[in-house]
Amino acid sequence: MAEKRVAQIAGHLFAKGMLGGQVAIITGSGQGIGAEAAQLFAREGAKVVVQDIDAAKANAVAQAINDAGGQAIAVPGDMLNAQYIDELVKKAAEFGGGKIHIIVNNAGFTWDGVIHKMTDKQWDTIIALHNTAPFKLVRAAAPYFRVKDGEPRNIINISSTSGINGNAGQANYGLAKAGVTGLSKVIAKEWGPSFGVRANTVAFGHILTRLTAAKEEGAFVTTPDGNQVALGIPRAQKEAAGSNSYADIPLRRPGTATEAASAILAVASPLFSYVNGQTIMVTGGRNM
Repeated sequence: MAEKRVAQIAGHLFAKGMLGGQVAIITGSGQGIGAEAAQLFAREGAKVVVQDIDAAKANAVAQAINDAGGQAIAVPGDMLNAQYIDELVKKAAEFGGGKIHIIVNNAGFTWDGVIHKMTDKQWDTIIALHNTAPFKLVRAAAPYFRVKDGEPRNIINISSTSGINGNAGQANYGLAKAGVTGLSKVIAKEWGPSFGVRANTVAFGHILTRLTAAKEEGAFVTTPDGNQVALGIPRAQKEAAGSNSYADIPLRRPGTATEAASAILAVASPLFSYVNGQTIMVTGGRNM
């Protein structure tokens, strides 16, 4: 009922959708939270640029949006490739008639290891993907955000409780996710005063995605140099927690990808027009 009521209110307030006419780049939107966000943004009137390293998945999401009456293009590629980032921005601007309004830096994965066993490759890859790539995308898109046309501009960086509270075995990921909170605050202070750009961070707790599924399910990513990185949490670790798996979450359950994506949409929407430089925790109440 609550979701229907919100939809009714939004329909009255925003006839063309809460993001009507805005152009949004969502990285890592071929699956999971990113794909859900892409579809929600499109339903709210945004023209969505679907970015993912997996071309088939990116194309499928864009096609689904277009088939449903929305507007989307897929621009697949590797966020660790600086030339590709420039091409992504160029194609997004062309799709948007010379404008880009929203960037959601969502692309990423985990490559865990305890500190004394973590390799340079693990460290460098995660920092590059979660910190350097978002910075380069924002820098490349600067000409489309540092403008005074009276239209909203919004950058949302995706973080994690690992970057807020730390998590054993995730020194690389924890640092990277802490880093994007700082990036959001800097953007807010640099581009807010003259251009009205809002920049915020959304930090997720336990959300049901391939990163929190059992590792034995076989999900993996392939790095640019051909390494296959297994994703997920070992089943033995999940089973050891048993019925206490969600005991530290006041809602006593994990969040869904749709719930996570809905939080991103809320931050991007006019409903959050005076929220800037903040970290929004989406954790079901978990604070550790």
